[in-house]
Amino acid sequence: MIKKAIIPLVLLIAVVLFFVIKPNIGMISGKEGVKEGSGFSLLTTLDKKPAPGFKLLDADEKEHTLADYKGKPVIVNFWATWCPPCRKEIPSMNRAWHKIKDEGIAMVAINVGESADEVFAFTAEYPIDFTVLLDDVGKVSGMWPIQGLPTTFILDTEGNLVYQAIGGREWDEDEILDQVRKLKK
Repeated sequence: MIKKAIIPLVLLIAVVLFFVIKPNIGMISGKEGVKEGSGFSLLTTLDKKPAPGFKLLDADEKEHTLADYKGKPVIVNFWATWCPPCRKEIPSMNRAWHKIKDEGIAMVAINVGESADEVFAFTAEYPIDFTVLLDDVGKVSGMWPIQGLPTTFILDTEGNLVYQAIGGREWDEDEILDQVRKLKK
């Protein structure tokens, strides 16, 4: 039983270390020389299937479930305070939240493997105005198809996985947000 839980955790740590150690990894932006027709997209389209559910607490110990967001497109970001691309990405996510918060779109950041105190200390330096949930033992993140941190999923109004972004993005760019806006019914 423990062996089954350790294997995904070791895999997740290995992939995360790849992103942390890999030199020159940065944010991916629509403005960084991607040529039209190159086939590159800021978001990867996924085969539409239900997202794994979650039941997690925020820093105030309020419980949140994925079902709480049904009827809205949802941006679900998995991140950690020690992850340099995550640290670089969070301010753009916060700016994106201020653009979309009144548009019927939800945004949730799920911190992987850290305590409420660690996340609270991080938010003193990097304010986060949208919902932050704590997956302190990695149980929820182990159920999602995460390949490194940060990894972000876009869900449709029915809770289906639609898009994925592995690595940092400039989330406040309209090129990305317009794809999310199109998911509203």
